[in-house]
Amino acid sequence: MINLQSFGDLAALPAGTYGPKPTTLTDGQEEALVPLWESLDGLTKIGIWDCTPGRFTADRTKAAEICHILSGSASVVDADGTGKRDISAGDMLILPIGWIGEWTIHEAMRKTYILIAE
Repeated sequence: MINLQSFGDLAALPAGTYGPKPTTLTDGQEEALVPLWESLDGLTKIGIWDCTPGRFTADRTKAAEICHILSGSASVVDADGTGKRDISAGDMLILPIGWIGEWTIHEAMRKTYILIAE
């Protein structure tokens, strides 16, 4: 049976437990995840992500990511330094499979994420 699910007021949902950001380039940067849903095959995951200011690397070679920014601001740039995007509350960012780059969180960020693996 397929169950219909909905989630309201994602900006007000309590943050998960903060811990060190594994790919950080900034000492002390932390992140928290709140998983909301995962497909039965584990290839699609949806949740909330919070992160403190700082820089980190990101690798989307195995899964695409669709982000809707709920609060905060950041810059995202391709690994070769091109394609810089400034994002903030209300924006959507799509990182296709194969994308590698770097994020700079300017003010604490909260986003929804959808990860879609091959």
